[in-house]
Amino acid sequence: MIGLFYFCHILLFIGGPEILVVLLFIVMFFGSKKIPELAKGLGKAMREVKDASNEIKKEIRDSASVNDDIDITE
Repeated sequence: MIGLFYFCHILLFIGGPEILVVLLFIVMFFGSKKIPELAKGLGKAMREVKDASNEIKKEIRDSASVNDDIDITE
């Protein structure tokens, strides 16, 4: 989890020239024919992470609402 936080933090400070260099290396390493497949896989992975995150948030909200229904005054 810390690695993901650090990675997202680094992404905030990447400028235009750095992005171009990264894209150049990606094209050189994978080739232009593999890039659409990589993008599709990345999109699917991002969707799965987002869905899992939303599911966890829903579970937390549901468990919090269950605790509000309990009467502790007795």
